[in-house]
Amino acid sequence: MLFWPVGSGDSTTVVVSDQLVMQVDLRDMAKSDVEDNPETPVVDRLVDALPTNEDGDPYLAVFALTHADQDHCLGFAELLDRVTIGELWATPRLWREYEQDPDEKLCDDAKAFQNEAERRVAAVLKAVAEGREPDSGDRVMVFGYDTEHTRHAYDELPEEYKSGPGKSITVLDGQSCEGRFHAFIHAPFADDCASARNETSLAMQITLTDGSGQSGRMLLFGDLAHDTIMKIFDTSEAKQHEQYLEWDLLLAPHHCSKKVMYISDFDGTDVLQQDVLDAFSRYAADESVIVSSSRVIPARDEPGKNPPHRKAANRYAEIADEFVCTMSWPDVDAPVPVVFAVDASGAHLVREDTVELAHEAATKAAAPRSGRRLAAVAAAAAAVATAFAAAQTRAEARGDGAGADRLRRAIDVGRGGAAPASPVGFGR
Repeated sequence: MLFWPVGSGDSTTVVVSDQLVMQVDLRDMAKSDVEDNPETPVVDRLVDALPTNEDGDPYLAVFALTHADQDHCLGFAELLDRVTIGELWATPRLWREYEQDPDEKLCDDAKAFQNEAERRVAAVLKAVAEGREPDSGDRVMVFGYDTEHTRHAYDELPEEYKSGPGKSITVLDGQSCEGRFHAFIHAPFADDCASARNETSLAMQITLTDGSGQSGRMLLFGDLAHDTIMKIFDTSEAKQHEQYLEWDLLLAPHHCSKKVMYISDFDGTDVLQQDVLDAFSRYAADESVIVSSSRVIPARDEPGKNPPHRKAANRYAEIADEFVCTMSWPDVDAPVPVVFAVDASGAHLVREDTVELAHEAATKAAAPRSGRRLAAVAAAAAAVATAFAAAQTRAEARGDGAGADRLRRAIDVGRGGAAPASPVGFGR
């Protein structure tokens, strides 16, 4: 599993096997084409690293959108144009919003996603009427329940194309992944169908299992805040689904937002909600990791500032064995994806530097096919960091103030002092 450095936004790639790759959310940074910007152009990297289908086109088995905020779907239209996406995972919320006022409520990529979801619903219904399975590239799954469901065409889909809280997924784009991939769906809840968009996020536990039998469990909660996250824990515990709350890795909800564990009092004071931290701690594995897909964690929080929040990072660091931020891993000057692997040694962060990742991609010929795909995706991303570092060197040689020195100075000021000589988890 890879978490791409894209600023405050989510782009998570799940490598199930050499031929099956899943993308959860997307924030493709066009500005990353600028020499001195470290964010990754994710679509370019996926095109470089994805397997190909029978037509020779880059093939992505599944694209799952947790919710339609721009920092979760930016670049989807380009991805759809350049990559064959076998199956789309959508939630009913977009149908509700799209009907109301798409030009006001939705960005262009969210509208592109919704148009594609509607096209696929029609394609699936046509295939079913003809007594056949829908083709790869036409498949869609709708997760969740909306009280307005009868107003939309997805309501007519057979049950095998619908899912929601309490259900499991082990088939990706029509291919069984039993014993390798398991997704347990936690949200969105029916009661939240008309809530704020963030609270309708697709939330799930993903379990990846290596050929040796080792497993790694990841919790992905989109942009959910405290109350909905506690509803997930309370509901799962009440239904004796505690195993689906266990985690080796947690993607910090809403880019390390304090709204996960703080609620504002009547006077604006942030009040710590210990219950959610206790719940996370209760199900954390040994050597647990929390990843913040965000900008560099600030030295201190300022009123009204968007995530990431320092006080949230500090709380996460207290309950996990390691806390890392995508835009400072392993180095703020040239971040590369956070790679979380599951192999014979268990679930763990991959700590090799850029050069070692590239070499790994070139020398994995004797390794399992899934290992080659993981290495290929990581190496494609690492190539960006190499190019970025070279651009910094050129900028410094020009003396134009760009590159590492400028970034380092900004971070030093923000931290109130020089950055540590070696990478550490923020808040540790």
